[in-house]
Amino acid sequence: MEQIYTIPVNESFEDCMQNGCDCPLCKIYDTLENKEVEMALGPSMMEPSTRQITNEKGFCRDHFKMMLERNNRLSLALILESHLDTVKGKLNGNFLDAIFGGKANKALKGAQNVLGSCFICERIDNHFEKMVETTVLLYDKDKDFREKLLGQKYFCLPHYKMLLECARDELDKKKYSAFYNDISKIENEYFEKIGGDVSWFCKKFDYRYDNEPWYDSKDAPERAVTFLCGGVNKSGH
Repeated sequence: MEQIYTIPVNESFEDCMQNGCDCPLCKIYDTLENKEVEMALGPSMMEPSTRQITNEKGFCRDHFKMMLERNNRLSLALILESHLDTVKGKLNGNFLDAIFGGKANKALKGAQNVLGSCFICERIDNHFEKMVETTVLLYDKDKDFREKLLGQKYFCLPHYKMLLECARDELDKKKYSAFYNDISKIENEYFEKIGGDVSWFCKKFDYRYDNEPWYDSKDAPERAVTFLCGGVNKSGH
């Protein structure tokens, strides 16, 4: 367990426990994502070693959009200037490709490589995996943290899955069973809550319930989607 990750994990879980906010791992992911976007547009993007990597890997649609929203258009344009040259080279191939009929295949492979990678996604994933591992190990080693985990509102399903997979790999069978029981209790209670809210939301469109209060159901569809898919833009998180 790397000490560098214990502070942000503890802070996120404590904040979510005290304020009743959504999945603490989504909160961690959002923090990492914003930090990496800022870093990509910051002074480090002028370093040759960083620029070489961003030229090769590029960025996914979501992170290009986030960079556009940062209103640092010059930094983004400088990144795009050299990245476009690199992409063009990957798609066009070279003289030997044209002679031996491999130019089209080269272009296809180049497009696949460019579209399948993102500099920011890879950096986030590297840190986030360690954050998930730290969560599991803190649960095992730190009694105070275990109370923070038990006080969570819920874990979105993608992060619930990641926690179980990590716990399966890091804990012995007895501890894994205890971990599963604890977070599944949280999850099942929220299933009941969000399921009931969605059902009540549907009932409110029946004239027979016109005079009934909405209770917590007005935003139930949005909360259900966040629970099922996570509060982040990246697939798989």
